[in-house]
Amino acid sequence: MKVILLGELRGKGGEGDIVDVAQGFAENYLFPNKIAQPATPGNIKQLEERRHNIEKREAERIAAAEATKAALDGKSVTVDAKIGEEGQLFGSVTPAQIADAVKAQLGIEVDRKRVGRGNNIKTSGKHVVEVNLYREITAVVNVLVGVTEETAVEEAAEPEPEVVVEETTEVAE
Repeated sequence: MKVILLGELRGKGGEGDIVDVAQGFAENYLFPNKIAQPATPGNIKQLEERRHNIEKREAERIAAAEATKAALDGKSVTVDAKIGEEGQLFGSVTPAQIADAVKAQLGIEVDRKRVGRGNNIKTSGKHVVEVNLYREITAVVNVLVGVTEETAVEEAAEPEPEVVVEETTEVAE
């Protein structure tokens, strides 16, 4: 079934796109939630008349996403978590915790659903997390878990100390 999207639908397209979806998905989810409308000849004609406004809004969204990317890319945020032995966490760091840390420390509002979910963070240290801002625009944020930024820099700068084992000689009596 062909529908006209009224907003962004992940994996399908953005506002004003005509996409083909399953009929049940359209009737049970897209239409009741006002995410899409049927692609009838009348609706397609209205879409063509609104095309200029849609392109203008799309340009604004892309500009806002690029500005947010410039503000976020390469920045570090610290997330406090309970750490057990050998750097293992009790639980894991969730995308919501990362989004809250970004808002608190950098002052940038990020939707928790757009924070990268590759693997759950279950160890302390520095982790690289992607934040999907809009379509293909993503920013990379360094998440420091249970570590302050100063100690992370110090650990990276200082090489591992070498362990010297002294030989002992046994005296037989």
